[in-house]
Amino acid sequence: MKILLAPDSFKESMSASEVCQSMEKGIRKVFPDALVVSMPMSDGGEGLLASLVEATNGTLYSTMVTGPLREQVSASYGLLGDKETAIIEVAQACGLQLVPKESRNPFATSSYGVGQLILEALKLKPKRLIIGLGGSSTNDGGAGMLSALGVKFTDTIGHELRLGGGFLNQLASVDISGLDSRLMGLEIVVACDVMNPLTGSKGASVVFGPQKGADLLMVEILDKNLKHYASVMKKTLNKEIDSVQGAGAAGGIGAALMAVLNAKLTSGINTVIQLTKFETHLSDASLVLTGEGSIDEQTSFGKTVLGIAKASKRKKVPVIAYSGRISGNLESLYKAGVTSAVSIVPRVCTLNEALIEGPNNIEMAVENTMRLLVNVKKFK
Repeated sequence: MKILLAPDSFKESMSASEVCQSMEKGIRKVFPDALVVSMPMSDGGEGLLASLVEATNGTLYSTMVTGPLREQVSASYGLLGDKETAIIEVAQACGLQLVPKESRNPFATSSYGVGQLILEALKLKPKRLIIGLGGSSTNDGGAGMLSALGVKFTDTIGHELRLGGGFLNQLASVDISGLDSRLMGLEIVVACDVMNPLTGSKGASVVFGPQKGADLLMVEILDKNLKHYASVMKKTLNKEIDSVQGAGAAGGIGAALMAVLNAKLTSGINTVIQLTKFETHLSDASLVLTGEGSIDEQTSFGKTVLGIAKASKRKKVPVIAYSGRISGNLESLYKAGVTSAVSIVPRVCTLNEALIEGPNNIEMAVENTMRLLVNVKKFK
């Protein structure tokens, strides 16, 4: 029996590699001789950098950048094994994990550090740059990132705009003449964890604002601010970014990358599947185990579980998806190739308890699944 482990991270609980380790422990308790292949995945958020650098035998670097609340944070970036492709993930510079829950405020958080991280990656003189979108704490449309790259955002009296999504309504003019020249002609591939538009009922503010600290009134204001931001960008740069799929990824950073850097937006999980040669490993696999922190309606917008399920279905390999939280109608995931979705939480508990107990819970859930498989075979 060959079992592929291809989970994403469980946000604020386990990295994708840690999930793989716990999954393997559960498997070994029932199938000690199984061939277990661990392939930590990412849909563009946390883990993309580590996954691709490890898979391609690349190199990791680190630097200090401005965090989402203007504090200095340590952030990593990398060069893939081909020595021509640099990679960053926005979560390293403005990730939700960098902001304590009591301080989460998408009016104030900024993506400025992402631009600084891009500048560091440019020092490697790459031919292409992969930018992983996902897990951000921001809702500033990527304006902070662009500011670090040399773009000027000003209000009606010529003053530079303050950083944060709460000030985009004051935007009057965008000047890209100061954009770092090293970005000209550089191939930029954006790996998105979701394909949401910038604004509207499925946009960045409405769908992801609440998890970043926005209440209902803030969500409404942020959505209007991004709508205004998109209109000014269209007027200034003649680029339509509001309704484009993926523009709402990472609080609108996707929109900024398209509008100013002519970046190509792609599915993050599909990019990882391709670069890690995941489908090659599927050819003789018996089973795939995947998962992420929450399986819900957002999962069908391009998350890891969906991508793994589709790839596995093409090779007719069953997929079991594990999650700390399962909600909503999962019919689209089942049609995509998920055989079964399993919650790893074994008892009523607080969120904090669930996060702390994650490694043990997923080990137990996988062990119980394996025991079920043994008995299903016996019944047959």
